[in-house]
Amino acid sequence: MIKKWTFLTSVMALLLILTGCEPLLVLDPKGPQAERQASDIMLSIGIMAVIVIVVMVMLGYILIKYRASKQSEDYEPPHLEGNKWVEAICVGIPVLIVAYLSFVSVQSNYIVESAPEGYEEQEPLVIYASSSNWKWHFSYPEQGVETVNYLYIPTDRPIEFKLYSFGPITSFWIPQLGGQKYAMSDMVTTLHLAADSPGEFMGRNANFSGKGFAENTFNVTAMSQKEFDEWVDEVHDTAEPLTESEFQKLLEPGHLGQMTFTGTHLEFSPAPEHNHGTNSESDTDTESEDHSSHHMHGNTDESEHTDHSGH
Repeated sequence: MIKKWTFLTSVMALLLILTGCEPLLVLDPKGPQAERQASDIMLSIGIMAVIVIVVMVMLGYILIKYRASKQSEDYEPPHLEGNKWVEAICVGIPVLIVAYLSFVSVQSNYIVESAPEGYEEQEPLVIYASSSNWKWHFSYPEQGVETVNYLYIPTDRPIEFKLYSFGPITSFWIPQLGGQKYAMSDMVTTLHLAADSPGEFMGRNANFSGKGFAENTFNVTAMSQKEFDEWVDEVHDTAEPLTESEFQKLLEPGHLGQMTFTGTHLEFSPAPEHNHGTNSESDTDTESEDHSSHHMHGNTDESEHTDHSGH
């Protein structure tokens, strides 16, 4: 009776604990890149589950078949040597599994490093995402807008992130939109993402970078292109410009709330020239045009930073 109640109590406690668990973000994709990665994860889990089940069945069979039994004192088990079929199975199946997963991984890597599927013909929105201890700076060169610790993006449009760091190596990661990618101080890495549906997502630095690492997060809001354009207009009407002196203060180690500016720091502190992960030389030309547009935006905006917690 005691064992029965102990078992029931344990089951109920486990169910109560599991009801409080949120779904894994990487298995709740909201974009084509994340969907590809989620399918690869489920494929790997499925293969591993089959392996575990087969091994457990074999273990049970062996324990039962070759369990200790009553034999005469002079009994000697038969002498067995290697079996070529058993050896072929034990070696061949793992080789096939590793080869298959390697093929899938390489194929997926090429897919997620390119423009998102279904968005190849669209013009991407270029956003420079730079990190400093312990905050994220998002520069929109085409829109002449910069935000701190939050990101607004339009849905159904490819996003091209240019990643770099003003401090230690960090890793830019929005689990529901795609995998992580490193941001370094002496080069720019490119990450292609897209959001299929509106919503709010969590982003963070996935690479340990000091004592403030745990709070090195940012919010991502995906909205329609119309709402995104309205937000850009609102920023130009209400926010104040980002000055070089103000930006130097933002780079000082520490945590900040969400902030919004007109203009970008790229005007006076451009991204590193060395690029990694770009698809063609035209990317360099695009960046040059972007920097020119930065200066044009900088000449038309006139104010200082303001907290933009409403967005």
